[in-house]
Order: sequence, then structure tokens, then C-alpha cells
Amino acid sequence: MNKNSVDRTNIIGAGEAGSAISVDMDKNSIHKTNSIFWDTKGNDILGATTLPFYGAFVSEEKCQLFGDVSGKKMLEIGCGTGHSLQYQGERKASELWGMDISEKQIAKATQHLTACGLSAKLICSPMEEECGIPVDYFDFVYSIYAIGWTTDLEGTFGRIASYLKKDGIFIFSWSHPIHKCVAAENDMLTFKKCYFDESWYSVSFDEGTLTLSDRKLSTYVNALAKAGFVIEQMIEQSDDEIMQNNNSEFAKKAKMLPVTLVVKARKL
Repeated sequence: MNKNSVDRTNIIGAGEAGSAISVDMDKNSIHKTNSIFWDTKGNDILGATTLPFYGAFVSEEKCQLFGDVSGKKMLEIGCGTGHSLQYQGERKASELWGMDISEKQIAKATQHLTACGLSAKLICSPMEEECGIPVDYFDFVYSIYAIGWTTDLEGTFGRIASYLKKDGIFIFSWSHPIHKCVAAENDMLTFKKCYFDESWYSVSFDEGTLTLSDRKLSTYVNALAKAGFVIEQMIEQSDDEIMQNNNSEFAKKAKMLPVTLVVKARKL
């Protein structure tokens, strides 16, 4: 994943506040809009965030949240094109599972992993819904820049907890909530959106439309606690080494406030 792809991952934020249209929270409508988005131009518009990157300016190579995964059973929520599953497979994970709402993403992941000589059980389903994934089975469940697409955060975290063994690890990354509210304009940071506003909105591009909600940090923390997780580590600071020699406006913003959120939690 190149730098431009990492930057595009964070495109849905305060800079798009003026083009966002408020929408009702209709789960089926949101699933349809977002699955079409990823079936068509999602990768072209947002790129693809995959391990070892967690998002803009944060990497597993520096954070070492997974540790040794050899012999471990892994499930990825929002597996996209399969590159993060490839990363885990090459590190000798014993089983690879993935789910994604987009049939085209599942097809891309299947093709990519097959070309890499890896096998994985891939399921096309919204992350909120029961889809035949085994319970009390996985050592790790992780989600790289996908968890924020859920229409039911508490329900999704509850399902993820059910998939994990006792003491299993859940790791996820997403746009940092503060980043979503602040835009860089004329060498200044300006609040363009209320941090406490968690309403749903749609953003349209020339090539497609997506629907999201910006959740508070406390919403994620409380949902984890309700699902029976304890947070072991939270990362929100950008890596200076990754940002080195990057003079983009986005990098300047990342030096002043967090743009990527990464959480590691353990199932009690």
C-alpha cells in the first residue's frame, strides 16, 4: 500500500462535511449503499488499508500488537482484497477466515489469496449478522479500517466476542473520531463538525456514494466493555518515521492531532 492509498483512507472526514447529506438510519438501505460502493469503485476512491499498516502513519511493524501468530486461528472483519489475510498467512497463522459485505471484495480476496498459495474461508455478509462463523473458536479477530462501517456497533462487538476463545484478542483500527471533525485550512485546524454528532450521513463522489456515522471515542470504549472486553492498548499517535519526508497537508494535520485509532482488547 503506497502513501497515497494511506492518505485516501482518511478522506471521509471534516473536509467532506459540506458535501455530506443527513440520512435516516435504515440498516438495509445502508448495507445496500455501502455494498454497491465496494462492489464498484470503493478501492478506487478510498484505496485499501492493509497490514502491516493500520491506517495513516501507524504500522504493525512498529506497534507489534499481534506478536507471534504462528499456529493461531485468525478472523478478519471486512477482509477486502485479502492482503491483510495474506500478511497473517505468511506469518504462519494456522487458519485464515474473512468476512466482507461486498461480493466483489470477496472475489478479489479469493483470487489474491489463491495466487499467493494460501487458503481461507471467506464469507460474504454484513458484520452485524449471523453468518455461520464458529463461536469460541478464534485466537484473534481483527479489523483493519472496516469496523466503522457497522450499523450496530454494540451488536458487532458482541458477535466478535462470541467468535473468540476466552482471552482471545480483538484488534481494530479506524479513523480517529477527532480527525473526522477537524479540517486543515490555510495552515489552521478548524472544527467543521460537532464531535458529539453521531447521526448518519451520505457522501457522494463522481463514482459512487457511501453512508457512514462518526462515533465518539467513548462509544467504542463503552461498546467494548459491554461486550466483555478489556482494553490492553490504544494507539492514536502517528509514527514520526512514517511521516518523515511527507510534507502533505494531511501529514501536517497528523502531527497536530490523531488521524488513526487502533485498539487492542482481550475477551474476559
